[in-house]
Amino acid sequence: MVFGKKVKDAEPEDIPVEDPSAWVLDNAFSEFLLLHTNEIKYMCMLGYTYLHGYKVFKSVPSTASTSFKFVSMLMACTGGGILVPIFINGVPVPLANDAYPIAIITSFTIHHFFPVLREVMGLSHIMKAFFIVLYETLRAYVVVLMTTASAEKIPASLFSFPLFGPIICGTIGGCGGAFLPFNKGLEPIKGGLASPMLSALVAATLLHLFLSTSWSDEVVDAKKKAQVHVAVFFILVGFTSGFGLSAPPTVPTSKKNN
Repeated sequence: MVFGKKVKDAEPEDIPVEDPSAWVLDNAFSEFLLLHTNEIKYMCMLGYTYLHGYKVFKSVPSTASTSFKFVSMLMACTGGGILVPIFINGVPVPLANDAYPIAIITSFTIHHFFPVLREVMGLSHIMKAFFIVLYETLRAYVVVLMTTASAEKIPASLFSFPLFGPIICGTIGGCGGAFLPFNKGLEPIKGGLASPMLSALVAATLLHLFLSTSWSDEVVDAKKKAQVHVAVFFILVGFTSGFGLSAPPTVPTSKKNN
């Protein structure tokens, strides 16, 4: 079944290609969202692990051992980066990139020995917004990386490109360690998909369909522009959930009467 990109004829090299959407990338904000330099990438990595640590230290009992807190934070930060590479026969992210364990250890040290900084982030909206931007920027990078990497590794079957595999891998990559350790079972989705899960699913689906079909045929630097859009989407979702801007859930009339 033919469903995918059309094979384009070779274009002469001397004809310049017009890019009406070049403004998406031609600005400093997009360079930041694309992790243009190693310094930006490491900063976002530290913000990503620190915010995960903020959530872990708030959820685990204060009497829990240090090793329990560290392993819980490790799994929260690297859940998708462990599972997806295993699915596509790759090396898990914590083993492939030494900068990631360093960021995790640094964030854990700050949370463990300087808990006052964690309390400050809970009180300061500016500090919280700053870390949300760092966190969601790196999460967008992870979703794009996992989705495109799995699309290259998974062979096509029914269609001209693998359809569901890359979407599932991208979604898992954007969920963090929601399902780790495995003794959690399906508890994380018992009350419905959490905001990171749902946003990762939407982003991975649209990203994969955009890059794998004719939608991106005439788009220059389609992957980079898609990553910018995913990052902006994640940041908006992060602000909405982080500051409680979403509408409260509606209660059925029958329950109100009871």
